[in-house]
Order: sequence, then C-alpha cells, then structure tokens
Amino acid sequence: MRRLAALLLAGSVTLTACSAGAGDSGQGPSSAPSTDLAVGMVAEPANLDFTTTDGAAIPQALLDNVYEGLVAVDDEGGIVPRLAKSWDISPDRRTYTFHLVEGATFSNGAPFTAEDAVFSLDRVKKDWTTSLAAAMNVVEKAEAKDDATLVVTLARPSNDWLYRMTTRVGAMFSRTGVADLATKPVGTGPYTVDAWTRGDSLHLARRGDYWGSAPFFSGVTLKYFKDPTALNNAHLTDAIDVVSTVQAPESLGQFTSDDRFQVIEGTTNGEVVLSFNQARAPFDDPKVRRAARQAIDTKSLMESCWAGRGTLIGSMVPPTDPWYEDLTGVRPYDLAAAKATLASSTHPGATVRLRLPTLPYATSCGQVVKSDLEKAGFTVQLDQLEFPAAWITQVMKNGDYDASIVAHVEPRDLPTLYGNPEYYLHYDNPAVKAAIATADAGDENTQIAKMKEAARLISEDDASEWLFLLPNLMVATKDIKGLPENAVGESFDVTGLSRG
Repeated sequence: MRRLAALLLAGSVTLTACSAGAGDSGQGPSSAPSTDLAVGMVAEPANLDFTTTDGAAIPQALLDNVYEGLVAVDDEGGIVPRLAKSWDISPDRRTYTFHLVEGATFSNGAPFTAEDAVFSLDRVKKDWTTSLAAAMNVVEKAEAKDDATLVVTLARPSNDWLYRMTTRVGAMFSRTGVADLATKPVGTGPYTVDAWTRGDSLHLARRGDYWGSAPFFSGVTLKYFKDPTALNNAHLTDAIDVVSTVQAPESLGQFTSDDRFQVIEGTTNGEVVLSFNQARAPFDDPKVRRAARQAIDTKSLMESCWAGRGTLIGSMVPPTDPWYEDLTGVRPYDLAAAKATLASSTHPGATVRLRLPTLPYATSCGQVVKSDLEKAGFTVQLDQLEFPAAWITQVMKNGDYDASIVAHVEPRDLPTLYGNPEYYLHYDNPAVKAAIATADAGDENTQIAKMKEAARLISEDDASEWLFLLPNLMVATKDIKGLPENAVGESFDVTGLSRG
C-alpha cells in the first residue's frame, strides 16, 4: 500500500466511461480473485479532469488507481519508483534521466513510452489551468532519448520538483487519450472508471491488461456521503467496507466497541486553515490578523469541534515533513491581548464575512471560530457555500470573502499558499518568497533550514490561523488488509488493499 490521502473537494456529474483497452501483457490479473470493495467517501469530484479543475477529490479517486506517475510517495513521504524503474541526477542537479518500465500500456491500448512522458510534462505547462501547474515551470525541456529513456532538464536546481512529480502534476497521459478527460480518463493504472452515478458513487473496474501486479479487488465502489451519520450508518449496516475519513470523531465509540471493525488512526497533510483574504479589509491590516489569532483558543476548538483528534501545529508544516517544528507558541491564545490588538488596528470592531464550505469540519469549527472572534470584538457574518462548485468559484477564484476554513491536503503546500500572491489568500511577503526559493535551490540542510524559516515567518506575520492538523481516521471491517497509519499523499490508493 503506497498511501491514502485525506479529504476534500466535491461536486457531481454522471458518466459511463470506457473499459480497459485490448491486449494482455501476461502480467495482468487474469487469475486474481473476483471480489468487490465498497469505500465510503466524503467529497465527490466535480468532474474527472484535475488538469483544469482544482481540488483534491479528483486525484483522491484517480491518482494511483487510474493514473500513475513516473514516481510515487510511500507512507513515510519517501519517493519511490513507479513508471520509472530508476533515475539518475546530474552533479549540478539540473538533469534527471528516467529509465522507464517496459510493457506499460494505457487503458486505451496505447503503449506508454518516453514520448508520452514528454507530452505529459509539456502539457502541464501549456494546457493545465489549475493553480498547481506552476510546479512544472522549472522544467526547461523534456526529451525522449529513446522509448524507455526520458531526460528532463531543469532551468535551475530544484529540491521540490521531483517531489511534485509524485502528485497529480506528475500523472502520465496518453497522447491519444486526452480528448475528454472530464468524463473519460485514460491512464496506465490498474483500474478504469467503469461508471459514475451522479451524487452517489464512482465505480472502478480492474483492468485485464494492466502491466504490473494485479490489485486484489476486481471492482471498487467509491460511495459518496454528504452526511456523517449516513456514512457511519452505512458501515454499521455492512453497506460499505471502509470509512475513508471519519467525519464525526465523537462517533468512534460505536465502532471501537464492535468487534466487527478496526479503527486506523494516524496523521495527514491536511492542515485546517482559517484563511484571511489579505487583498482587502479588514485582514489587509496585520494587527487584525494578529488579533484574530490571539482570539482563537485552538486547543479548545479542536476539543469541541473535532473531539480532540488531530495535532496543533502553529504553521503550514505537518510533523511528517523534515522541516517541521512546533510553532504553536508563536501566537498563543490571549483574549485580553486580542481585544487590545483589535482596538489599536485600523479596523477596530471589524466586520468579518466568514464563508464556509459545506464540509463537516468547516461547519463544526466555523461556529467556534465565530464565537471566539466575537468575544474579542469582531462582528462575524457567517454563511455556507456548497462545496466544491460554489466555494471554489466564490472564495478561491473570485476572492469574495474575508475569511474561510478549509483543509489543504496537498503535500508540502506552504509555497503554494504563501509564495504566490495571486493565490486566494493574496499573501505577499518578499522574505517568505526568498526563503522558499533558497530552500528549493540549496542542499538538503539549506532546504530544511530555509523552510523552517519560511514557516516561522508566516506564523509571525499571522498569514493565517492553523486551527489543527486533521488526523487520519479510518474505520474498516476487520478483514480489510493494507490500510496505512498515515495519509501523506493525494490519493486514496486502493491498489494495495485486500481482504482476508
């Protein structure tokens, strides 16, 4: 099992997609058992094209299962081979030579070659429209030396680039399979999208011609639930085999007391962020941001809205990253100080429009945030936006908000949120951008030191409030094997799960 990702991003569409392509490599699952798995999920994708649609729900369902990259990330955050069986890095750290596996094919029957890899990397720069596409800007050129050898030259050394290749940005696409990605994904992975029932479920079917080892399950149903109680009830009545992300941690007792179930608890990359829109009042004033952070008792908040499950972090770095340090002491809870700071700001008695996505953690924690801010003298107007469509449009794209709450689950995403002033937080600090750039170009020790510096700078600048880090909480029937303790990647990878 390579990894399981956290939560996020929903929507609804109906589709019936192509089945696997013709041909048999001899390595496929012809003798594998025919059995199905049902997984309870929280957020349904808006469509199946993560090259044009932001959010984590699409790669959560498709990455590793339908799409594969040259490399992947293991459960501890290490980079491991996938479609590239090995790679070499030049002494100047600018040239990567990937040696590709043999016999890999796409689900449309086309062989996977280095030309497809060149096409995929170039396409990120030319055709992707999501905020994550910038990760490929450092690539100067990609060339196919032969069918099995890809050479990628970077404009400068980048510690971050190879890690980004483990995410959706590194997914490999067929040159003949990108005509309708929103409804017909074509990848090299062991599953294809078999059917999608709008607002209900997405079904994955095991390929008979997959190039690698056969996954255990012949079919996987990703069943989507908007209501946490309905999700739990589905598991209690044996309608599903796995709850991918527990959305009501206080309900765990009903599973721990039942010997039919196992509970998995670890950590994730999912920082629950109270986002401040710094492009407009009141959070254009650093004092207002500071007052908001001083007003929020994050320990009490995590206890009341997430049953005390999770980790307090104080900045945008989870404990699984090499540059983590506990920064919760940078801006401790202090209601009296919050009142004084707000009163001395340019917006005393500030009115805040807090716009929440319709996700359980945001809805629950939003009420606590509202209460805490109001105790400090803020006026808070709270509303909810349907997730993902309305929230992404109104908050992320249009910037029509003062504050919001959302879990950012993409790995190592501090540079995305705080190194790009065009991102929805509109945070612009030259010192932070300089630290990020130096970290990316330096050696390992420099990277760790400078990323720690960037994390401390954004905390001292009150760029956001980091409410807590989501735990990896899963419940499954006792016979499901291969569930990892931590969820540190983007996908809910079902390829390593089994029953027995």
